[in-house]
Amino acid sequence: MIPVREELTLALPIVIRRAVAQDLPLLEWYGRYAKYRRVFWRTFQQQQRGERLMLLAVCNGFPIGQVFVFFHNGERPEHGARAYMYSLRVMDMFRGQGIGTALIHSAERHAREQGCVVMSLGVAKTNQRARALYERLGYTVYGEDSGEWMYVDQHGKRRKVTEPSWVLEKTLFMG
Repeated sequence: MIPVREELTLALPIVIRRAVAQDLPLLEWYGRYAKYRRVFWRTFQQQQRGERLMLLAVCNGFPIGQVFVFFHNGERPEHGARAYMYSLRVMDMFRGQGIGTALIHSAERHAREQGCVVMSLGVAKTNQRARALYERLGYTVYGEDSGEWMYVDQHGKRRKVTEPSWVLEKTLFMG
C-alpha cells in the first residue's frame, strides 16, 4: 500500500509587540525555559520602569519568539546612549522564516527611539548560525566575553552559566 501524503500550507500572522504580564508564563515554552521564570518576571518589572524592553513574536496568542533589550548610557556617555540586545530565540519550527530578523529590526527601532546610537550583543562562540545572522544584519565582532552569569531558577536555586561569547555591535543610524 502506498502511504498517503497530504500537504497543507498555512499563512499565519505574526505580531511583534511588547510583553505583557499574561505572556510571562508562556515564555517558559511548556516547561523548556521554566528555569528562567524569575528572570522573566524581573525583566518584565524592569520593562515597566523603562530600563529594559521585552519584544515578542506572537502567533495565535502564543509567543514563538523573543528578544530583550537593556538600555544604558555605557561607560563612555560622550559616545551616546547604548543598548544591549539579548535572549533572542525563536521556536525551532519557526526558524528560517524571518522572525528573528524582524525581532532584531524592531529592537533596533525601539533603541533608536530611546536615543541609543549603538546596539551590542553577545553570541555564543558555538552558535555560528546566530553569528551569521547578526553579521548579515550589519553587526561586527569587536571583542570576546567569558559569558559568565548567574540566575535563580524556579526552585530558588542559584545557577551559574558559562558560555564563551563573541561581542558584536552595530551603529544605529538615526532617521
